[in-house]
Amino acid sequence: MRALTYEGPNHVAVSNKPDPKIEHPQDGIVRVDTAAICGSDLHLLHGLVPDTRIGFTFGHEFTGTIEEVGRQVSGVSVGDRVMLPFQIFCGGCFFCERGLTSCCENTNPATDAGTGIYGYSHTTGGYDGGQAQYVRVPFIGVDAEKIPEDVDNLDALPVTDAFTTGYQAAEMCRLEGGETVLVLGAGPVGLFAAWSAWAMGAGRVIVVDKEQYRLDFARDWLGVETLNFLECDVVTTVKGMTEDRGADATIDAVGCEAAGSPMHRLAGVKLKLEAGSPQAVNTAIHATRKGGTISLIGVYGPPMIGVDLGTYMNKAQTMRTGQASVKRYMPRLLEHIRAGRIKPSRVFTHRRPLEEAPALYHTFAQKKDGCIKVALFPNATLH
Repeated sequence: MRALTYEGPNHVAVSNKPDPKIEHPQDGIVRVDTAAICGSDLHLLHGLVPDTRIGFTFGHEFTGTIEEVGRQVSGVSVGDRVMLPFQIFCGGCFFCERGLTSCCENTNPATDAGTGIYGYSHTTGGYDGGQAQYVRVPFIGVDAEKIPEDVDNLDALPVTDAFTTGYQAAEMCRLEGGETVLVLGAGPVGLFAAWSAWAMGAGRVIVVDKEQYRLDFARDWLGVETLNFLECDVVTTVKGMTEDRGADATIDAVGCEAAGSPMHRLAGVKLKLEAGSPQAVNTAIHATRKGGTISLIGVYGPPMIGVDLGTYMNKAQTMRTGQASVKRYMPRLLEHIRAGRIKPSRVFTHRRPLEEAPALYHTFAQKKDGCIKVALFPNATLH
């Protein structure tokens, strides 16, 4: 099969790899219909995730059609069109039984720093990802969610990660109605977090980014207020917009490659002296009011990062975080899509064959050509 492969920092290629095979009686093989490039994939591309091995296939957002199932699989069948949560989970462990599928203790038992994730290095289990023509899906009968006939693949695709992650980010703000929510980052997760904040009753949503085209997209699609951090001091400006208090809740939808501080960018992203740049989370601490909530959904790698813990503690803030437990949100988000409240496929500004993925990685990373998000079609050629 054809699959994207990691060839070293800043270098990916599309290569021939052996077709995946059933390795466990609860496995399935999925023919990939659509796959996405995620902002988290860029952390792999840039060498920020430990134990990313040469020849490894990225891609944790994908939909597909089931081609084969193991002898113990129930609940899904060959021919079903499905979407897969980005994390792999068993469905029966202590955490899965409590809905915390992102904390499954059986799919990456070598560490408690993360569960198994498709295409996200051997740190998260070494499972090849979905930026390929076919992918092996462990626990397919538990993990896979059937796509309703009236939902397009491209509308289902963001539910595997970006939409669900943004939705959980807003949920972690524990909104009661009327709050001012600050969203750091106007990428796909930030956009879906902003939509979800509105859906959960926010009275005001402010989105921050440095790319004007992304801010324009957020304002046009979602009706949010926007701030370009190259043109203002975010903390001072947000306080000026909120009676000098700060936002009631702030969502960090950026993570470890945050810009804004040359020192932290050098130390965390270039020299790898800390687990990425803490600029976004520190901005959240200073721009959120006393007693407010910080929802940290942007990805940070272990072990340590230079967070302003003292200010956070003295402002009596609450921080909630974690990888999104995708499966528990899928039915609700499908309801929103089927009711016409949102069309998630709008984020896909670039829709191209798998063979063009290496160039599109750099387009996405460098924020060129108005790129918000990339959809790949591994088994089709687009004209």
